[in-house]
Amino acid sequence: MPFLAASGGFTRYRLTDPVPDGLWAEIPKRLKDNAFRDIDATADERSFGWVSLDDWLDPEFAAAPPEKGQYLAFTLRLDTRRVSPAVFKKHLQIAVNEYLSGIDDPAKRFVSKGRKQELKEQVALRLRARSLPVPAVFDVVWNTASGVILLATTNAKIRSLFEDHFLATFELNLEPQTPFFLASRLLGEEAVSRLENLEPTNFAAGA
Repeated sequence: MPFLAASGGFTRYRLTDPVPDGLWAEIPKRLKDNAFRDIDATADERSFGWVSLDDWLDPEFAAAPPEKGQYLAFTLRLDTRRVSPAVFKKHLQIAVNEYLSGIDDPAKRFVSKGRKQELKEQVALRLRARSLPVPAVFDVVWNTASGVILLATTNAKIRSLFEDHFLATFELNLEPQTPFFLASRLLGEEAVSRLENLEPTNFAAGA
């Protein structure tokens, strides 16, 4: 989801590692080295990487650089091929029937576990090659002055993918700024045990 949309959710992070002085000059190259790679002409199940915030079809950042004043802005693009379970089931049954029809001896007309697994893999590969990947984009804004980073999604799987790819790209760890993390940082280590034992209050009880 882009930040320029009318509405949306985001996840706030902060860096837990100091940024090496030489990293800032390497940002454009690191983004390109870990950029999105198109899989339209392949049978790959998914691909992900960085693209330009200004043009999500631009993994080379030719449209505009990621530097925006004191901010770095770029986008995580994820393309995924999805084959409907019903479609897969249909074509797997067709493949099994074709395999069995090629066996003349009725006593040997069965599909072993190993052979069925091979058929599943062949069918999945063939169906993926015939389907177009579905793209999704998630904008990233990095405040280089404060070290705060915003990711334009709250989806747990996308957050995990982003955190891993950010670490692989910049060699920097991120800490999500959930209410628990924020309270721990603001109140100090001595408050962590108290925070962990907090229980929710039902304000509607007795109303």
